[in-house]
Amino acid sequence: MASKPPLRVIDPGDGDANRHPLRILVADDERDTAMTLAAILRDEGHEVQMVLRGDEALEMCRLFRPDVVIADVNMPGESGYAIARELHERHGQLAPLLIAISGKWTKTSDRLLGKSVGFDHYLLKPCEPNELLSLLEPLRGSVSASGAG
Repeated sequence: MASKPPLRVIDPGDGDANRHPLRILVADDERDTAMTLAAILRDEGHEVQMVLRGDEALEMCRLFRPDVVIADVNMPGESGYAIARELHERHGQLAPLLIAISGKWTKTSDRLLGKSVGFDHYLLKPCEPNELLSLLEPLRGSVSASGAG
């Protein structure tokens, strides 16, 4: 009978010690998409708020001061493009990381418009969770410098 390997104690500071949780706003009128993204992000240790209308997103940004805004391009109340433009006009370089997601606006011209209004990244629905998480990883290594909002 084989013996068990010796017990190893793993220092909880290994690996994740320098990774900080982010404040993330998910704005999407598709409730299932918003809830799924929020659940994935919370499982990663982030603090997440969710809104289902574009016109609620800017107010939530003011109150919550997110590090990251993930916004559907096509929402009632205000488009994701308008949200990105407004956040960049208000905060310039201090604007949160802006990630567009869309299942309808998928052409190259849509992506170029997204970049011109201030989106840092443009993902197509359904977005791959690992792709989204990899976009957030560089921010996790530095202390959250939010204050934009």
